[in-house]
Amino acid sequence: MAEADPRIEATTTPEPVAVKPKRNLLRPILMFGVPLVVIGAIALWWSLSGGTVSTDNAYVQQDKVSVASDVAGRIVEVAVKENQSVKAGDILFRIDPEPYRIAVAQADAAIANAQVQVTTLQANYQGTGADIQAARDRIASAQEDYARQKALMDRGFTTRARFEQAEHAVEQARASLQSALAGADEARAKLSSGSAVPGVNPAIAAGRAQRAKALLDLERTVRRAPVDGVVSQADRLQVGQMMMSGLPAVTLVRSGGSWIEANFKETDLADMRIGQPAEVRFDAYPGLKLKGHVASIGSQTGSETSVLPAQNANGNWVKVTQRVPVRIAIDEKSPRQLIAGLSAEVTVDTSK
Repeated sequence: MAEADPRIEATTTPEPVAVKPKRNLLRPILMFGVPLVVIGAIALWWSLSGGTVSTDNAYVQQDKVSVASDVAGRIVEVAVKENQSVKAGDILFRIDPEPYRIAVAQADAAIANAQVQVTTLQANYQGTGADIQAARDRIASAQEDYARQKALMDRGFTTRARFEQAEHAVEQARASLQSALAGADEARAKLSSGSAVPGVNPAIAAGRAQRAKALLDLERTVRRAPVDGVVSQADRLQVGQMMMSGLPAVTLVRSGGSWIEANFKETDLADMRIGQPAEVRFDAYPGLKLKGHVASIGSQTGSETSVLPAQNANGNWVKVTQRVPVRIAIDEKSPRQLIAGLSAEVTVDTSK
C-alpha cells in the first residue's frame, strides 16, 4: 500500500471541538440580590425606628418680657442698644423727671396747707370754749334781769314791754349757748381722724398719699430691666419721643429660658408621654445635638389657635392631618447660642 501523501495530511483541517458556553451569574445576582439587600435595609430601619417619632416642624422658643413705661412723658435718655445683653436692674431709658418733681413739690405744699388748717381748727376749737362760757354767763345775767323784771311786774313798778324784753334776752342767751356748743362739735369733728388713718387728720393723710404717689412716679421715670436678657426692638426708643404709660417700649429676650416647640402630627401622639427623652438637632448648627424631654403636650391643635380656624361644616370637607404643639425642655447647656425662632428637628423616643 502506497504511503499517504504527506502534503495531503498537512493540508487536512481538523474538525472544531464544541466549547460548552459559560453560565452568566451576574444577571441573577443583580435581579435577586439587590432587592433582597434593599428589603433587608428597610426591615432593619423599620425595626430600629419603630420606637421613635420625629418632626422637623420645630422651632426654638424663649421667654420674652415686654417692657413698658409706668409713667407718661418724653424720653430724655436711652441707655441700651439692639441685641445688648443687660442684667436685672440695668437702666433701659429715662423719662423727663421735671413734671414729677413739680408734683412732689405740690404734694409738699398740700401737706403744709393741711397742717395750717389743722392748727386753725385747733385754735377755733379752743375758742369755742370761751364762747360757751360767755354764752352761759349771758344766760345767767339775762335770767337775773328777767327775775327782777318779773318781781317788778308783779308789783306794778315796770312796764310789760320791759318785762318781755328781759324774757327775750334769756331766749337769745340760750340760743347763743346752743350755737357755741354746735360750733365746738363742728370744730371737734374737723379735728377728728377716721378709722382708716387713726390719729392723723384726713387732709394731712391725703397730702402724704399724694406725695408718696408723686415720689413713686418720679422714681419710675427711670425704667430698669426687670430680668436678665437681650434687648430687642430697641429702635422704638428715641430721645424726644413721647412715651405713653403701659405702651410696650422694648422687648427683653430672657436669658436661659429656651425650649423647643415641636409641632407633631396627630398620628404621632399615640405612644407619646410626658417625660419621654428627646433629641434635638438644629439647622443653624450642623452636628449639634442636645438632649431633652417632653415637658407638655398641647391641649389644642395649631389650627384651633390660629386667627382664622378652619371651618369644616360644609360638603367640600377634606380631612387634613392636624399638628399638635409639643413642648420639649432642653436638659443640657448648649455650647452655641440658641436664638429664638431657629429651626430644629426633634426625635422623641416613645419606647420609654
